[in-house]
Amino acid sequence: MKKEERSLEQEIKEMAGEFIGKSEKKGIQIISHFDTDGITSVTIMIQALKKIDRTFSVRIVKSLEEQFIFDLPKDKITLFLDLASGSLNHIEEAGLTDVFIIDHHEIIQQIPENVKIINPELHSKQKISSSCLTYLFCKEIDESNREFAKLAILGMIGDTLEKNIGKLDNGILEDGEIKKKRGLTIYPSTRPLNRTLEFCSDPYIPEVTGNSAGVLELLRETGLNYANGKCKSLIELNEEEMKKLITAIMLRNPKTKNRIIGDIFLIKFFNKLEDARELSAKINACSRFGESGTAIQFCMEIPKIKERAESIHAKYRQELLSAIKFAFASTPIKGRGFLIINARNHIKDTMIGTIASILSKSSLYEEGTIINLLAYYDDKIKISARIVGERGRNARELLNSIIEKIGGEAGGHEFAAGCIIKREKEKEFLELLKKSLEVELVKI
Repeated sequence: MKKEERSLEQEIKEMAGEFIGKSEKKGIQIISHFDTDGITSVTIMIQALKKIDRTFSVRIVKSLEEQFIFDLPKDKITLFLDLASGSLNHIEEAGLTDVFIIDHHEIIQQIPENVKIINPELHSKQKISSSCLTYLFCKEIDESNREFAKLAILGMIGDTLEKNIGKLDNGILEDGEIKKKRGLTIYPSTRPLNRTLEFCSDPYIPEVTGNSAGVLELLRETGLNYANGKCKSLIELNEEEMKKLITAIMLRNPKTKNRIIGDIFLIKFFNKLEDARELSAKINACSRFGESGTAIQFCMEIPKIKERAESIHAKYRQELLSAIKFAFASTPIKGRGFLIINARNHIKDTMIGTIASILSKSSLYEEGTIINLLAYYDDKIKISARIVGERGRNARELLNSIIEKIGGEAGGHEFAAGCIIKREKEKEFLELLKKSLEVELVKI
Protein backbone atom coordinates (compact mmCIF):
# COMPACT_ATOMS: atom_id res chain seq x y z
CA MET A 1 0.00 0.00 0.00
CA LYS A 2 1.58 3.27 -1.16
CA LYS A 3 1.67 6.46 0.90
CA GLU A 4 2.18 9.30 -1.53
CA GLU A 5 0.21 11.93 0.51
CA ARG A 6 3.20 12.99 2.60
CA SER A 7 6.84 13.38 1.69
CA LEU A 8 9.55 11.07 3.04
CA GLU A 9 10.89 13.97 5.11
CA GLN A 10 7.45 14.52 6.68
CA GLU A 11 7.17 10.81 7.51
CA ILE A 12 10.60 10.88 9.17
CA LYS A 13 9.73 13.96 11.24
CA GLU A 14 6.40 12.51 12.40
CA MET A 15 7.79 9.07 13.24
CA ALA A 16 10.75 10.54 15.16
CA GLY A 17 8.36 12.55 17.31
CA GLU A 18 6.19 9.53 18.07
CA PHE A 19 9.22 7.34 18.80
CA ILE A 20 10.69 9.84 21.26
CA GLY A 21 7.36 10.20 23.05
CA LYS A 22 6.81 6.46 23.49
CA SER A 23 10.42 5.74 24.47
CA GLU A 24 10.18 7.98 27.53
CA LYS A 25 8.31 5.24 29.36
CA LYS A 26 9.36 2.03 27.58
CA GLY A 27 12.67 0.31 26.87
CA ILE A 28 13.79 -0.13 23.28
CA GLN A 29 15.06 -3.28 21.57
CA ILE A 30 17.00 -2.49 18.40
CA ILE A 31 17.44 -5.19 15.76
CA SER A 32 19.73 -4.30 12.86
CA HIS A 33 21.23 -6.01 9.83
CA PHE A 34 24.86 -7.08 9.93
CA ASP A 35 26.13 -5.47 6.73
CA THR A 36 27.75 -2.02 6.53
CA ASP A 37 24.42 -0.24 6.03
CA GLY A 38 22.94 -1.97 9.08
CA ILE A 39 26.03 -1.47 11.25
CA THR A 40 26.34 2.25 10.46
CA SER A 41 22.58 2.65 11.02
CA VAL A 42 22.72 1.09 14.47
CA THR A 43 25.87 3.03 15.42
CA ILE A 44 24.15 6.32 14.60
CA MET A 45 21.08 5.22 16.59
CA ILE A 46 23.09 4.04 19.62
CA GLN A 47 24.90 7.35 19.92
CA ALA A 48 21.72 9.38 19.39
CA LEU A 49 19.81 7.44 22.08
CA LYS A 50 22.69 7.77 24.55
CA LYS A 51 22.47 11.55 24.23
CA ILE A 52 18.84 11.54 25.38
CA ASP A 53 19.39 8.90 28.05
CA ARG A 54 17.13 6.18 26.64
CA THR A 55 17.26 2.54 27.80
CA PHE A 56 17.94 0.15 24.93
CA SER A 57 19.43 -3.17 23.87
CA VAL A 58 20.99 -4.07 20.51
CA ARG A 59 20.96 -7.28 18.47
CA ILE A 60 22.71 -7.66 15.12
CA VAL A 61 21.36 -10.36 12.80
CA LYS A 62 22.28 -11.88 9.43
CA SER A 63 18.61 -12.30 8.57
CA LEU A 64 15.24 -11.90 10.17
CA GLU A 65 13.74 -15.34 10.67
CA GLU A 66 10.18 -16.07 11.76
CA GLN A 67 11.05 -17.76 15.07
CA PHE A 68 13.39 -14.92 16.03
CA ILE A 69 10.53 -12.42 15.62
CA PHE A 70 8.13 -14.60 17.65
CA ASP A 71 10.69 -14.87 20.48
CA LEU A 72 11.15 -11.09 20.86
CA PRO A 73 9.84 -9.56 24.13
CA LYS A 74 6.40 -7.97 23.65
CA ASP A 75 6.70 -5.31 26.36
CA LYS A 76 9.32 -3.15 24.62
CA ILE A 77 9.45 -0.77 21.70
CA THR A 78 10.92 -2.73 18.78
CA LEU A 79 13.06 -0.80 16.31
CA PHE A 80 14.19 -2.60 13.15
CA LEU A 81 17.01 -1.06 11.09
CA ASP A 82 17.85 -2.08 7.50
CA LEU A 83 15.46 -5.06 7.61
CA ALA A 84 11.85 -6.17 8.36
CA SER A 85 10.11 -4.77 5.27
CA GLY A 86 9.73 -8.37 4.08
CA SER A 87 8.63 -9.69 7.50
CA LEU A 88 5.51 -7.63 8.16
CA ASN A 89 3.20 -10.66 8.36
CA HIS A 90 5.45 -12.32 10.97
CA ILE A 91 5.59 -9.09 12.99
CA GLU A 92 1.80 -8.88 13.05
CA GLU A 93 1.39 -12.58 13.94
CA ALA A 94 3.99 -12.30 16.72
CA GLY A 95 1.83 -9.75 18.53
CA LEU A 96 4.58 -7.14 18.82
CA THR A 97 3.36 -3.69 19.81
CA ASP A 98 4.99 -0.32 19.18
CA VAL A 99 7.05 -1.41 16.20
CA PHE A 100 9.18 1.07 14.25
CA ILE A 101 10.99 0.17 11.02
CA ILE A 102 13.65 2.18 9.17
CA ASP A 103 14.46 0.27 5.99
CA HIS A 104 14.79 0.56 2.22
CA HIS A 105 14.03 -2.96 0.98
CA GLU A 106 10.95 -3.86 -1.04
CA ILE A 107 7.62 -4.10 0.76
CA ILE A 108 5.51 -7.04 -0.41
CA GLN A 109 2.96 -7.28 2.41
CA GLN A 110 0.29 -5.08 3.97
CA ILE A 111 1.67 -2.79 6.68
CA PRO A 112 0.07 -3.72 10.05
CA GLU A 113 -1.63 -0.94 12.05
CA ASN A 114 0.84 -1.26 14.93
CA VAL A 115 3.85 -0.73 12.63
CA LYS A 116 5.31 2.68 11.84
CA ILE A 117 7.65 2.50 8.86
CA ILE A 118 10.05 4.78 7.06
CA ASN A 119 10.81 3.30 3.66
CA PRO A 120 11.54 5.08 0.35
CA GLU A 121 9.62 2.30 -1.44
CA LEU A 122 6.51 4.15 -0.24
CA HIS A 123 7.76 7.38 -1.79
CA SER A 124 8.38 6.87 -5.53
CA LYS A 125 11.03 4.22 -4.81
CA GLN A 126 13.74 6.75 -3.98
CA LYS A 127 17.21 5.24 -3.78
CA ILE A 128 18.44 5.95 -0.26
CA SER A 129 20.25 3.74 2.25
CA SER A 130 18.91 2.78 5.67
CA SER A 131 21.89 4.56 7.24
CA CYS A 132 20.92 7.83 5.57
CA LEU A 133 17.29 7.38 6.66
CA THR A 134 18.45 6.61 10.22
CA TYR A 135 20.67 9.68 10.19
CA LEU A 136 17.79 11.94 9.08
CA PHE A 137 15.59 10.35 11.77
CA CYS A 138 18.22 10.96 14.47
CA LYS A 139 18.79 14.52 13.28
CA GLU A 140 15.08 15.11 13.92
CA ILE A 141 15.65 13.86 17.49
CA ASP A 142 18.56 16.26 18.03
CA GLU A 143 20.26 18.55 15.53
CA SER A 144 23.65 17.78 17.14
CA ASN A 145 23.46 14.29 15.61
CA ARG A 146 24.70 15.82 12.36
CA GLU A 147 28.14 14.78 13.65
CA PHE A 148 27.24 11.22 12.51
CA ALA A 149 26.64 12.20 8.87
CA LYS A 150 29.86 10.50 7.73
CA LEU A 151 28.56 7.16 9.07
CA ALA A 152 25.43 7.57 6.96
CA ILE A 153 27.62 8.03 3.88
CA LEU A 154 29.64 4.90 4.74
CA GLY A 155 26.38 2.93 4.85
CA MET A 156 25.28 4.41 1.53
CA ILE A 157 28.56 3.34 -0.06
CA GLY A 158 28.30 -0.09 1.57
CA ASP A 159 25.04 -0.59 -0.34
CA THR A 160 26.61 0.83 -3.56
CA LEU A 161 24.06 3.64 -3.76
CA GLU A 162 26.61 6.39 -4.39
CA LYS A 163 25.61 6.59 -8.07
CA ASN A 164 22.02 7.38 -7.06
CA ILE A 165 22.68 10.43 -4.92
CA GLY A 166 19.58 12.58 -4.52
CA LYS A 167 18.69 15.78 -2.72
CA LEU A 168 18.60 14.17 0.74
CA ASP A 169 21.96 12.43 0.23
CA ASN A 170 23.57 15.67 -0.95
CA GLY A 171 22.50 17.36 2.27
CA ILE A 172 24.09 14.54 4.28
CA LEU A 173 27.33 14.83 2.27
CA GLU A 174 27.44 18.51 3.21
CA ASP A 175 26.72 17.76 6.88
CA GLY A 176 29.57 15.23 6.95
CA GLU A 177 32.04 17.57 5.18
CA ILE A 178 32.83 14.73 2.78
CA LYS A 179 35.45 15.49 0.12
CA LYS A 180 34.74 14.22 -3.39
CA LYS A 181 37.19 13.62 -6.20
CA ARG A 182 36.46 12.25 -9.68
CA GLY A 183 38.45 9.21 -10.71
CA LEU A 184 38.75 5.43 -10.67
CA THR A 185 36.45 3.95 -8.04
CA ILE A 186 38.61 0.92 -7.22
CA TYR A 187 39.76 1.21 -3.64
CA PRO A 188 41.56 2.13 -1.52
CA SER A 189 42.55 5.21 -3.50
CA THR A 190 44.92 6.26 -0.70
CA ARG A 191 47.13 3.12 -0.64
CA PRO A 192 49.94 1.98 -3.01
CA LEU A 193 48.45 1.01 -6.38
CA ASN A 194 49.98 -2.48 -6.47
CA ARG A 195 48.12 -3.49 -3.29
CA THR A 196 44.91 -1.83 -4.47
CA LEU A 197 44.96 -3.78 -7.75
CA GLU A 198 45.86 -7.12 -6.19
CA PHE A 199 42.91 -7.05 -3.81
CA CYS A 200 40.47 -5.36 -6.20
CA SER A 201 37.28 -7.42 -6.39
CA ASP A 202 34.86 -4.74 -7.57
CA PRO A 203 35.42 -4.86 -10.42
CA TYR A 204 37.08 -8.24 -10.74
CA ILE A 205 40.08 -7.80 -13.06
CA PRO A 206 40.97 -11.06 -14.83
CA GLU A 207 44.61 -12.14 -14.31
CA VAL A 208 45.15 -9.19 -11.94
CA THR A 209 42.83 -9.65 -8.94
CA GLY A 210 44.61 -11.95 -6.52
CA ASN A 211 47.60 -12.26 -8.86
CA SER A 212 50.73 -10.32 -7.88
CA ALA A 213 52.50 -11.25 -11.15
CA GLY A 214 49.49 -9.98 -13.11
CA VAL A 215 49.59 -6.74 -11.14
CA LEU A 216 53.26 -6.18 -12.02
CA GLU A 217 52.50 -6.87 -15.70
CA LEU A 218 49.69 -4.28 -15.70
CA LEU A 219 51.91 -1.72 -13.98
CA ARG A 220 54.72 -2.31 -16.49
CA GLU A 221 52.26 -2.02 -19.37
CA THR A 222 50.99 1.36 -18.12
CA GLY A 223 54.39 2.67 -17.06
CA LEU A 224 53.23 2.90 -13.45
CA ASN A 225 55.81 0.52 -12.02
CA TYR A 226 57.72 1.26 -8.86
CA ALA A 227 59.69 4.49 -8.44
CA ASN A 228 62.18 4.71 -5.58
CA GLY A 229 60.85 1.42 -4.23
CA LYS A 230 57.31 2.81 -3.90
CA CYS A 231 54.13 2.65 -5.96
CA LYS A 232 51.90 5.70 -6.33
CA SER A 233 48.36 5.67 -4.96
CA LEU A 234 45.34 6.32 -7.18
CA ILE A 235 44.80 9.85 -5.93
CA GLU A 236 48.46 10.66 -6.72
CA LEU A 237 48.13 9.78 -10.42
CA ASN A 238 48.13 12.56 -12.99
CA GLU A 239 45.52 12.68 -15.80
CA GLU A 240 47.68 10.82 -18.33
CA GLU A 241 48.57 8.04 -15.87
CA MET A 242 44.92 7.67 -14.91
CA LYS A 243 43.88 7.29 -18.57
CA LYS A 244 46.46 4.54 -19.14
CA LEU A 245 45.31 2.65 -16.05
CA ILE A 246 41.63 2.88 -17.03
CA THR A 247 42.42 1.60 -20.53
CA ALA A 248 44.42 -1.35 -19.15
CA ILE A 249 41.60 -2.36 -16.78
CA MET A 250 38.92 -2.02 -19.48
CA LEU A 251 40.91 -4.23 -21.85
CA ARG A 252 40.88 -6.96 -19.22
CA ASN A 253 37.23 -6.48 -18.25
CA PRO A 254 35.27 -4.55 -20.91
CA LYS A 255 32.14 -4.46 -18.74
CA THR A 256 33.82 -2.05 -16.37
CA LYS A 257 33.47 0.76 -18.91
CA ASN A 258 30.52 2.51 -17.27
CA ARG A 259 31.29 1.51 -13.70
CA ILE A 260 34.88 2.29 -12.81
CA ILE A 261 34.71 6.04 -13.21
CA GLY A 262 32.93 7.94 -10.49
CA ASP A 263 33.31 9.87 -7.30
CA ILE A 264 35.95 8.96 -4.73
CA PHE A 265 34.68 9.92 -1.27
CA LEU A 266 37.29 10.97 1.28
CA ILE A 267 36.25 10.97 4.93
CA LYS A 268 38.13 12.09 8.02
CA PHE A 269 38.36 8.98 10.19
CA PHE A 270 40.68 8.42 13.13
CA ASN A 271 42.01 11.94 12.34
CA LYS A 272 43.15 10.89 8.87
CA LEU A 273 41.62 11.36 5.41
CA GLU A 274 40.51 7.88 4.26
CA ASP A 275 38.80 6.35 1.24
CA ALA A 276 35.17 5.77 2.24
CA ARG A 277 35.00 2.55 0.21
CA GLU A 278 37.83 1.02 2.20
CA LEU A 279 36.29 2.08 5.51
CA SER A 280 33.00 0.57 4.42
CA ALA A 281 34.77 -2.66 3.46
CA LYS A 282 36.44 -2.88 6.90
CA ILE A 283 33.10 -2.52 8.68
CA ASN A 284 31.60 -5.15 6.42
CA ALA A 285 34.53 -7.55 6.97
CA CYS A 286 34.30 -7.35 10.78
CA SER A 287 30.61 -8.09 10.82
CA ARG A 288 30.78 -10.90 8.27
CA PHE A 289 33.53 -12.50 10.36
CA GLY A 290 31.15 -12.58 13.31
CA GLU A 291 32.50 -9.47 15.05
CA SER A 292 29.67 -6.97 14.76
CA GLY A 293 30.72 -5.47 18.10
CA THR A 294 34.14 -4.67 16.64
CA ALA A 295 32.43 -3.15 13.58
CA ILE A 296 30.29 -0.86 15.76
CA GLN A 297 33.28 0.21 17.87
CA PHE A 298 35.27 0.90 14.69
CA CYS A 299 32.43 3.16 13.52
CA MET A 300 32.71 4.96 16.85
CA GLU A 301 36.43 5.50 16.14
CA ILE A 302 37.58 3.81 19.35
CA PRO A 303 41.41 3.85 18.96
CA LYS A 304 42.20 0.40 20.39
CA ILE A 305 39.77 -1.22 17.91
CA LYS A 306 41.42 0.15 14.75
CA GLU A 307 44.20 -2.45 14.61
CA ARG A 308 41.77 -5.30 15.30
CA ALA A 309 39.48 -4.16 12.47
CA GLU A 310 42.40 -3.90 10.05
CA SER A 311 43.58 -7.41 10.96
CA ILE A 312 40.10 -8.85 10.33
CA HIS A 313 39.85 -6.99 7.03
CA ALA A 314 43.17 -8.48 5.86
CA LYS A 315 41.91 -12.02 6.64
CA TYR A 316 38.58 -11.28 4.98
CA ARG A 317 40.26 -10.10 1.77
CA GLN A 318 42.31 -13.31 1.57
CA GLU A 319 39.23 -15.45 2.13
CA LEU A 320 37.31 -13.42 -0.41
CA LEU A 321 39.97 -14.05 -3.05
CA SER A 322 39.81 -17.80 -2.33
CA ALA A 323 36.01 -17.70 -2.64
CA ILE A 324 36.25 -15.83 -5.96
CA LYS A 325 38.69 -18.42 -7.33
CA PHE A 326 36.39 -21.26 -6.24
CA ALA A 327 33.36 -19.62 -7.88
CA PHE A 328 35.15 -19.04 -11.19
CA ALA A 329 36.56 -22.59 -11.19
CA SER A 330 33.25 -24.29 -10.26
CA THR A 331 30.93 -26.08 -12.67
CA PRO A 332 27.57 -24.35 -12.34
CA ILE A 333 24.12 -25.49 -13.36
CA LYS A 334 23.52 -23.43 -16.50
CA GLY A 335 20.56 -22.59 -18.66
CA ARG A 336 19.31 -19.82 -20.89
CA GLY A 337 19.86 -16.59 -18.96
CA PHE A 338 20.80 -18.15 -15.64
CA LEU A 339 23.40 -20.06 -13.66
CA ILE A 340 23.35 -21.69 -10.23
CA ILE A 341 26.47 -22.33 -8.14
CA ASN A 342 25.95 -24.56 -5.11
CA ALA A 343 29.01 -23.71 -3.01
CA ARG A 344 27.83 -25.81 -0.04
CA ASN A 345 30.65 -25.44 2.57
CA HIS A 346 33.25 -24.02 0.17
CA ILE A 347 32.16 -20.38 0.58
CA LYS A 348 30.93 -18.74 3.79
CA ASP A 349 27.22 -17.92 3.78
CA THR A 350 28.21 -14.37 4.73
CA MET A 351 30.22 -14.02 1.52
CA ILE A 352 27.96 -15.42 -1.19
CA GLY A 353 26.13 -12.12 -1.73
CA THR A 354 29.47 -10.42 -2.37
CA ILE A 355 30.62 -13.22 -4.70
CA ALA A 356 27.31 -13.15 -6.61
CA SER A 357 27.75 -9.39 -7.09
CA ILE A 358 31.33 -9.83 -8.32
CA LEU A 359 30.24 -12.49 -10.84
CA SER A 360 27.40 -10.29 -12.04
CA LYS A 361 29.87 -7.48 -12.76
CA SER A 362 32.43 -9.68 -14.53
CA SER A 363 32.73 -9.86 -18.31
CA LEU A 364 31.56 -13.49 -18.44
CA TYR A 365 27.79 -13.17 -18.55
CA GLU A 366 25.23 -11.41 -20.74
CA GLU A 367 23.03 -8.64 -19.45
CA GLY A 368 19.89 -10.01 -17.85
CA THR A 369 21.53 -13.24 -16.67
CA ILE A 370 20.40 -14.19 -13.16
CA ILE A 371 23.24 -15.53 -10.98
CA ASN A 372 22.33 -17.67 -7.96
CA LEU A 373 24.73 -18.84 -5.24
CA LEU A 374 23.97 -21.26 -2.40
CA ALA A 375 26.01 -21.81 0.77
CA TYR A 376 25.45 -23.87 3.91
CA TYR A 377 25.34 -22.59 7.46
CA ASP A 378 24.15 -24.58 10.47
CA ASP A 379 21.13 -26.60 9.30
CA LYS A 380 20.17 -23.97 6.73
CA ILE A 381 21.12 -22.75 3.26
CA LYS A 382 21.62 -19.11 2.32
CA ILE A 383 20.83 -18.17 -1.29
CA SER A 384 21.87 -14.93 -3.01
CA ALA A 385 20.67 -13.85 -6.45
CA ARG A 386 21.97 -11.02 -8.64
CA ILE A 387 20.90 -9.80 -12.09
CA VAL A 388 23.68 -8.92 -14.55
CA GLY A 389 23.25 -5.33 -15.72
CA GLU A 390 20.31 -4.85 -13.35
CA ARG A 391 17.86 -5.47 -16.15
CA GLY A 392 15.37 -8.28 -16.66
CA ARG A 393 13.71 -10.53 -14.11
CA ASN A 394 12.79 -9.59 -10.57
CA ALA A 395 15.09 -11.65 -8.33
CA ARG A 396 13.14 -10.99 -5.15
CA GLU A 397 9.82 -12.04 -6.71
CA LEU A 398 11.43 -15.18 -8.13
CA LEU A 399 12.87 -16.30 -4.77
CA ASN A 400 9.74 -15.32 -2.89
CA SER A 401 7.55 -17.45 -5.20
CA ILE A 402 9.64 -20.52 -4.28
CA ILE A 403 9.75 -19.68 -0.56
CA GLU A 404 5.94 -19.52 -0.52
CA LYS A 405 5.91 -23.17 -1.63
CA ILE A 406 8.64 -24.69 0.54
CA GLY A 407 8.97 -22.30 3.48
CA GLY A 408 11.80 -19.99 4.49
CA GLU A 409 12.55 -16.28 4.46
CA ALA A 410 13.08 -14.04 1.43
CA GLY A 411 13.81 -10.36 0.91
CA GLY A 412 15.95 -7.79 -0.86
CA HIS A 413 15.58 -5.75 -4.00
CA GLU A 414 14.49 -6.30 -7.60
CA PHE A 415 18.01 -7.04 -8.88
CA ALA A 416 19.72 -8.18 -5.67
CA ALA A 417 17.82 -10.54 -3.41
CA GLY A 418 18.31 -13.45 -1.04
CA CYS A 419 16.52 -16.13 0.92
CA ILE A 420 17.10 -18.77 3.59
CA ILE A 421 15.75 -22.32 3.55
CA LYS A 422 16.20 -25.43 5.68
CA ARG A 423 18.96 -27.70 4.39
CA GLU A 424 16.51 -30.60 4.06
CA LYS A 425 14.75 -28.56 1.34
CA GLU A 426 17.89 -28.26 -0.83
CA LYS A 427 16.87 -30.70 -3.58
CA GLU A 428 13.31 -29.36 -3.78
CA PHE A 429 14.55 -25.77 -3.85
CA LEU A 430 17.03 -26.44 -6.67
CA GLU A 431 14.38 -28.22 -8.74
CA LEU A 432 11.90 -25.36 -8.29
CA LEU A 433 14.57 -22.72 -8.91
CA LYS A 434 15.73 -24.38 -12.12
CA LYS A 435 12.14 -24.82 -13.28
CA SER A 436 11.29 -21.18 -12.52
CA LEU A 437 14.42 -19.92 -14.25
CA GLU A 438 13.68 -21.94 -17.37
CA VAL A 439 10.35 -20.17 -17.71
CA GLU A 440 10.73 -16.96 -19.70
CA LEU A 441 9.30 -14.52 -17.10
CA VAL A 442 10.39 -11.42 -18.95
CA LYS A 443 11.82 -11.02 -22.43
CA ILE A 444 15.44 -10.12 -21.88
